Amino acid sequence: MNQEEIFKIIGIIVVCFFIIYMTLKIFSLQTKVVEGLTNPDEIDISSFGELGNAISYASSIKSRVIKLQDELLISKYKKDYEDVIINLDDYISYLMIKHTLNMNLSGDLESNVEAIEKLNILKNSKDSLNATMTFLDKQKPIY
Repeated sequence: MNQEEIFKIIGIIVVCFFIIYMTLKIFSLQTKVVEGLTNPDEIDISSFGELGNAISYASSIKSRVIKLQDELLISKYKKDYEDVIINLDDYISYLMIKHTLNMNLSGDLESNVEAIEKLNILKNSKDSLNATMTFLDKQKPIY
């Protein structure tokens, strides 16, 4: 074997490796592109920035709302829930009266402020119960 034949063999081997490399590259590209312009099922919505986060966040909230609706069955137990809210409202009202009557006005200023803050917390809880009752009243029964 002379030197010229060795260079031909090396050249043929290099060309074969190049052809094999290009063939593999073409086939790997083909796996990503599917005929008929079919795109992957999952779209990375995080690439949409704020909009992507808002879409996923809204759908997450909606699924949790549906789960709560299924758990609570408001159409079936609406009257029971109303009774619970009314009784809890009465309970908080009586706690407010008791707390008001047990305030020590002759005590120090800090204890009086704490007592008033506790009374405000009770009032806020009554407001929350009223908002809950309003929401419950808006729920339409499912037939």
